Amino acid sequence: MKFLCFSDLHRNVEAAAKLVENSSDADVVIGAGDFATRRQGVEDTLKVLSRITKPAVLVPGNGESASELENAVRATGWKSAHVLHGTGCVVEGVEFWGVGGGIPVTPFGDWSYDFSEVEAAALLAGCKSVAVLVVHSPPLDTVDHDSSGQIRGSQAIREVVEKTQPDLVVCGHIHSDWEKQVRLAETQVLNAGPRGVLIEIDLAVD
Repeated sequence: MKFLCFSDLHRNVEAAAKLVENSSDADVVIGAGDFATRRQGVEDTLKVLSRITKPAVLVPGNGESASELENAVRATGWKSAHVLHGTGCVVEGVEFWGVGGGIPVTPFGDWSYDFSEVEAAALLAGCKSVAVLVVHSPPLDTVDHDSSGQIRGSQAIREVVEKTQPDLVVCGHIHSDWEKQVRLAETQVLNAGPRGVLIEIDLAVD
């Protein structure tokens, strides 16, 4: 199955338009958060992305809340999009689980939609044997190295990936590792970035 994966658009409508063009090559589109910037302008990119007719799975970043993303999807009429946050869905026979926000809590202050590792563990508790995990924040020590080389990912996300071994994890958040891929045990982990990455994964689809 082919997935077009992206993250961290931050109101970039030109990048969103390119994703619309490239979506025709994918079976499912995955957006791993940060459509807005500092909780402003979430509809800017959603208005463009709503032209995507392929099924889409989205999670909020730390730049918008789950409710803000859900409201923008409704307002822009993006009918093929599913917003996940501590929830799952089945799309094209594939099981997804999604958790958004900055994990662990970022240093950015009150505007940032963040969660502690304990809160994240609760949001991830329903993630059992899904094929694809969509998160804004990367699993710890994978595709989460900032520009100074420090690791900034989530221990709770890493633990659930090691335990449940999804086929694919799509994340974003750490800009310096955009488009980087690593393997964590049997799981492919992708920090997608705003240009979008088309990735094909062999899945046992129901």
